[in-house]
Amino acid sequence: MRLTESRISHLSHLLRNALRKGGLADFPDDPAAHREGKAVLASYARAEEDADTLAREKISRLSRRVPEGGREWDILYRKYFEEELARRKL
Repeated sequence: MRLTESRISHLSHLLRNALRKGGLADFPDDPAAHREGKAVLASYARAEEDADTLAREKISRLSRRVPEGGREWDILYRKYFEEELARRKL
């Protein structure tokens, strides 16, 4: 699922509110905290999109054709996707 700017903004608000209500954080500069939250969430979303692209490319470069949607494709996709996230330390 691709995260739009409005979704990222909404998630940033939810995250800040949850941290505040849980007593886990206090934000003296709310707009700055919102911008930073959006930046972190956008960065993570880009990393996931890149990992998705790389996983799909790896599967397409296999010597045999693996049809998308099949069990083998799903297993390979999950493996390559998780490897890429681990490589990026996410």
